[in-house]
Amino acid sequence: MKLHGGRFADPAGVSPEREAEMRQVVDRVTRWSANRSDVVGLLLVGSCARGVARPDSDVDLVLLSTAPARYGDDDAWTRELPMGELVRVQEWGAITERRYVTASGLEVEVGVGSTDWARTGPVDAGTRRVVMDGARPLYDPAGILGALIRACG
Repeated sequence: MKLHGGRFADPAGVSPEREAEMRQVVDRVTRWSANRSDVVGLLLVGSCARGVARPDSDVDLVLLSTAPARYGDDDAWTRELPMGELVRVQEWGAITERRYVTASGLEVEVGVGSTDWARTGPVDAGTRRVVMDGARPLYDPAGILGALIRACG
């Protein structure tokens, strides 16, 4: 994956170690997603997607699934992807945010939802805000995330 010169962060802002950890998390979740039959999209959003992460930035991901309930109260899936300690679960309309903190203190937010989140006719206002703040498809086999980004552009 190439992000703004291959970087997640402003070179002056994030240490090479933190950037490497961010990249490892993103790569691990991307590989995992590609091996799940129910995952139809994975989107990197926010400052990492824009290539301007700071030392206090988190990694923000949106995971779209044909079976989002699979990612509810049972955290078995996160044991497959060591994400750290679960510190918050919050509903944001069509997305359920699960926030983790790694041993180093990196926060990883995974918003899980159905493909309805990526509808383009019309694009939901909340979805549009997330996409317009920076979005990079990491796994998009059917092109729904690409279509969403184009619809928001």
